[in-house]
Amino acid sequence: MSKYNALWEYVKKSGNQSLKLTFEEIQSITEIPIDHSFLKYKKELTEYGYQVGKISMKEQTVMFIKLDK
Repeated sequence: MSKYNALWEYVKKSGNQSLKLTFEEIQSITEIPIDHSFLKYKKELTEYGYQVGKISMKEQTVMFIKLDK
């Protein structure tokens, strides 16, 4: 079980074509701060029908994009 499973479930349940979350919102969902390991784990999201789009360090946001099936 990934430490980001709660986030992947949250994104999937949103059902949105795209979803932008702040690092703070992600921490609230996962109960852990987002860190460099996120880059390793982000590939898991494709199993949920989404991918990680732009990660903005300046805005401290992550964009999630629904995959076309």
